[in-house]
Amino acid sequence: MTPAAVLFDLDGTLIDTAPDFIRVVNAQRQQYGLQPLSSEQIRNSVSNGARALINLSFGLDVDDPGYAEKHTELLDMYLAGLAMDTVLFPGMDKLISALESIGIPWGIVTNKPRRFTDPLLDQMALQNRCGVTVCPDDVTNRKPDPEPLLLACTTLKVEPRNCIYVGDHIRDIEAGKRAEMYTVAARFGYINEPAEVSDWGADLIVDHAQELHDFLQQYL
Repeated sequence: MTPAAVLFDLDGTLIDTAPDFIRVVNAQRQQYGLQPLSSEQIRNSVSNGARALINLSFGLDVDDPGYAEKHTELLDMYLAGLAMDTVLFPGMDKLISALESIGIPWGIVTNKPRRFTDPLLDQMALQNRCGVTVCPDDVTNRKPDPEPLLLACTTLKVEPRNCIYVGDHIRDIEAGKRAEMYTVAARFGYINEPAEVSDWGADLIVDHAQELHDFLQQYL
């Protein structure tokens, strides 16, 4: 059966935002006289959001003195240059172009707030190509709750059971399964322990967007 829609997580799945976070995190550390962290350290924390990056960079938790100031500072620095080095993951443009060519809508369901998502998609010329974008601002419960995925399906007027959801975090696969979608784990994303992906229960695991394209070739 041809999928009614293909939905993607954003950071670490559809686009590689890590280069901009690496730049911004180390620029912030430099302001406080700290040495840069390795790209790999930062990359593996990107999917867990700014809270995790502040913890990684300064060892601060939400309730610690100085946390809120540094958290706001990091996000402001990111917003000022959020698409300088960010790119689609290899093979993704080919994949979404193939979906577009045969009229299968694709969309984004992300835990990234809309104040960052919309300008990022605009600067990457993806906003007008994307059939739906669901951010935490749009729902009561974010992933791993299925609510954002179900909202995307409602917007596209498709049945969740006929959709595919692709993500690089266990919460993505959990949300997709709870929404009764076909789930794809993007092992090329921001994953600390790639071996653990096999335990997530995804219907398919891919190490490159080309593998997802090959899987979908039966419909394209």
